[in-house]
Formats: sequence, C-alpha cells, structure tokens
Amino acid sequence: MITFLEGILEESLPTQVVVNVHGVGYEVLIPLSTFDKLPPSGQPIKILTHLQVREDAHILFGFISTPERDLFRLLINHVSGIGPKLALAVLSGMSVGNFKSAVVNSNTGLISKISGIGKKTADRIVLELKDKLGIAAAWEAASAEHAPSEEEVRINDAVLALISLGYKQVEAHKAVKRALAEAGTAGVTLSLEDLVRQGLKLML
Repeated sequence: MITFLEGILEESLPTQVVVNVHGVGYEVLIPLSTFDKLPPSGQPIKILTHLQVREDAHILFGFISTPERDLFRLLINHVSGIGPKLALAVLSGMSVGNFKSAVVNSNTGLISKISGIGKKTADRIVLELKDKLGIAAAWEAASAEHAPSEEEVRINDAVLALISLGYKQVEAHKAVKRALAEAGTAGVTLSLEDLVRQGLKLML
C-alpha cells in the first residue's frame, strides 16, 4: 500500500497532479479541495494517497490533509453505490466540515447539489453514514467547530449556482476563486450575486 508520496510537484491540474519522487513521476487524481492548497509547480510536496488496485490499472488518489482522505475512504467503503469518482466529487463540491454538518443535520438538499450526486444518493449517504457506530456522534460534537464561515458559504453557493446554469464543476470553482482573488486585490467584497455575476463574466 502506498500511503503517501513526498517529492517535487511537476504538474498540477484541478483533477490530477504529477509528483516526481526520485526521478519517478506518479500521476495522482485529486479533488478540488486539494488543488486549492497545492504549492507552485517545482516546489516540494507531501501528498497523502489511497491506492485502488483494479485488474486493468493501479490508480492513486491524493489528498493534502488526513480529514480529506478519511472522508474519501469512508464514502467508498461504507456507502453503497459510491465509488472513487463520486467520492472525489463530494470533496470537490463541499469542504469536509460542511459535509459532516450536512450529514449530522440530514441536509440531503445541500448534498444533492454536488455535481453527480442526486437526491437518492444524498439520502443514502446520510442514512448509511449516520448508521455507522460513533460517526454521527463524533461529527455532531465537532459540528460547531467546523461550522462553515460566511465566506465558505458564499463560495459554495456561488459554485452551485454556476453549476445549476450548466457549467462544469471545475470551471465554476476556478471562476469563483479567480473572481474572489481579483476582488481581494482591488479591496472589494463581493456579495453572492456579484460573485456569481463575476464568475459568469470570467467564463464567457
């Protein structure tokens, strides 16, 4: 089992990275939550990994933090119908803290807005995770600590709004982040409506 890679970040895309470990390039699939925290290309990186072994391939999934990898493994191991692709979509569409709060509060409506997750899948996620011994209690105890900030809620809502207009999740996420960065440089605070509007302009 490969549990982490430590080397140089050679390439990075919103969905994958290449890590050079002593001259060997490892391709690793990642969620957007990890992409946001990556160092610049050419810099050292340590990325936690999960190895999936299939008949036709060995696939590495990477995460910048332990909570991300733990949630990924929880989803693929304990929720029927959730494979690695959907688990990455969950991590790309919502922070770990927001997701835990949504499960604890049975907020299937919020979970179902994640790209690729429908109402039935969201219902199953909440049902099966809350049934796991200790998970719901532990998350509930931590829910106040992990309550999303006002900015996190605004970013998440803006991305979901753009997805509902037909844009891909990766494109929507990048546009919202860029709009926020440009506003920050100009010393401007964007409302949710302004954030969606600026995101749309950047994608046109």
